[in-house]
Amino acid sequence: MADNDKDKPVDPHLDPANPDNRISVQRHAADSEHAAKIVGEIPERPRADKPVAPKMRKPTRKGLVQEVGSTGHQWDGITEYDNPMPRWWLWTFYATIVWAVGYVIAYPAIPLVNQATKGVLGTDYRQEVAAEIERFDQANAAIQTRLAEVDLDAIPGDPELLSYATNAGGAVFRTWCAQCHGSGAGGARGYPNLLDNDWLWGGTLEDIHLTLQHGIRDPQDGDTRYSQMPAFGSDGILERAQIDQVVHYVLSLSDQPHDDAKAADGMQVYTDNCSACHMEDGTGDRSQGAPNLADAVWLYGNDHETLTRIVSEGPYGVMPAWNTRLSEAEIRAVATYVHGLGGGE
Repeated sequence: MADNDKDKPVDPHLDPANPDNRISVQRHAADSEHAAKIVGEIPERPRADKPVAPKMRKPTRKGLVQEVGSTGHQWDGITEYDNPMPRWWLWTFYATIVWAVGYVIAYPAIPLVNQATKGVLGTDYRQEVAAEIERFDQANAAIQTRLAEVDLDAIPGDPELLSYATNAGGAVFRTWCAQCHGSGAGGARGYPNLLDNDWLWGGTLEDIHLTLQHGIRDPQDGDTRYSQMPAFGSDGILERAQIDQVVHYVLSLSDQPHDDAKAADGMQVYTDNCSACHMEDGTGDRSQGAPNLADAVWLYGNDHETLTRIVSEGPYGVMPAWNTRLSEAEIRAVATYVHGLGGGE
């Protein structure tokens, strides 16, 4: 017995010196002998270099059983077998190929340098679309003529004209106007909001119609409405300190954070240089497109930096005239649509 074994404490239930442990000691010895015998009789098995994929068996039509081979792919103990695709799936796949080839032969499909192949059926989708548009134009010709000739003030009072103009005008707006004014007409920085009641050039149906016809500052239209704010800084009309003072005064008109001392000095600068267009009280002048500076609506923003840039450089927004792109009926329709959005006067 090793020295270490001598030092170990003896289990009081296995101490052979105690006669009461005789049966427990004999049973423990028999279990140890039996375990050693079992271990000694187990033959050693060589371990394979790699897992061997099990073989699957699949019955054939004749009742025979054939083995399904493996593709050789295995991951995390899962083997991929080379099972054939279902016949219904294969025939469906082949049918789609046949259909695609037939479609290419029968209809326009392959793009060439100038046009696509026409197909043996001679189908021309462009002509079909043009014919459909012509059909709708003919169907709406009578009401469009009415819309173009009636007085503008009579459109809201005619349910049939109003319904047509609102729907047609909405389509025109989403095609030509939404890029600047937004799909919901809410506008963006530099592009007016058409939903509120703040209008630079007037919000009556006649005013909107005139704006659409001739635009604002459009050099291509001789009847366009035109106004320009001077570049007080770039042109050297005002000094930098004076521009800062008048900006603080403009901020005070709409009760925004400002420097009272600078605003007091800027009041005289405003009176001498700005009141001719924006009026003494800052409420603006629609006849010349001068915005109201005393409300909470700002086209380009109301922070100090933005107002300083506007006074220094002068904004020059342009709206194109639509009389060369849209018919009179379409202009009246979109004018009616915009007027009915809620901000029209």
